[in-house]
Amino acid sequence: MDWSAYGYAGLFVSSFISATVLPMSSEVVFSAFVVGKFNLLYCVLWASLGNFLGGMTGYYLGWLGRWDWIERYLGVKHASVEKWRGFCEKYGILLAFFCWLPFIGDLFCVALGFIKANVWQASAGMLLGKMARYTVLGYLLSKYGMGILQ
Repeated sequence: MDWSAYGYAGLFVSSFISATVLPMSSEVVFSAFVVGKFNLLYCVLWASLGNFLGGMTGYYLGWLGRWDWIERYLGVKHASVEKWRGFCEKYGILLAFFCWLPFIGDLFCVALGFIKANVWQASAGMLLGKMARYTVLGYLLSKYGMGILQ
């Protein structure tokens, strides 16, 4: 799909979708925009905002979760859930910062919501992490082009 045909709204939507559990790579779409000579600052802002809101969607889905569902439907023992909760409470802001990581980042978002982590700390950490990722990627792409992705 040619997301550039949809402009910055396409970048926003692709970044939002990729921050959910749906398999999609916003980095590829972001890279196409940056190399395609779209404004780098706007690309970073729209991609970060979309990815952040997608992550917060995961956070709120986790917020709706219940302990008994985890045990019953996922077969996870209560002791394991409590151990994970302690880890999330101890490193919550760092987990939020690293919500951009592939595969496990989405789980971090949901876990932070599930343990009812402070929404302001979680959202601040998440936004900073996602902006940092797109800023670094945008800088490298503008300096070295698509060669960095190989």
